[in-house]
Amino acid sequence: MAEAITIARPYAVAVYRLAKEKNALAEWSQMLALAATVAADEQMRTFIDNPKVDAADLERVFLSVCGDKLNEAGANLVKLLVEYGRLSILPEVAAAFEDLKAQEEGVLEAEITAATQPSDAEFSAIVKRLETRFGKKVEASVKVDPEIIGGIKIVVGDTVIDASVRGQLQEMAYTLKG
Repeated sequence: MAEAITIARPYAVAVYRLAKEKNALAEWSQMLALAATVAADEQMRTFIDNPKVDAADLERVFLSVCGDKLNEAGANLVKLLVEYGRLSILPEVAAAFEDLKAQEEGVLEAEITAATQPSDAEFSAIVKRLETRFGKKVEASVKVDPEIIGGIKIVVGDTVIDASVRGQLQEMAYTLKG
């Protein structure tokens, strides 16, 4: 949902600047993860989206669910999002905050999709090549998807490296149709 992330990004930037200024990135990371989990819960989402629930009740219930896990600034963020009717974008705020934190730390996240589980040596070699290519530390996760037939597909931020058999077949089909 591109619109939600567009709305969430300024909140994430503001929270990130505050957290960095207070040297509390890890604390904010935990608070945002909790708040995002609460906001993404199916029952809470139904409650948030209910037009009959007024802002004061929503704020009270949300903060009571979070308990003492939010500090005063975290509670203020929730109050602000409730006031502007944007509490439902908390998962996007948390994700954008984590992206900003990873960029600052020089860490990129990569998702490697393979037809079969790569060995530890293959995984390490792929990560090492990605770190060399991007000039940053890479934290990678592996997803096994037999439908790609063979090879691998790597997603790092906006960059997609598709060296899968399925991707090559799709490219060949597109070329032949063109």
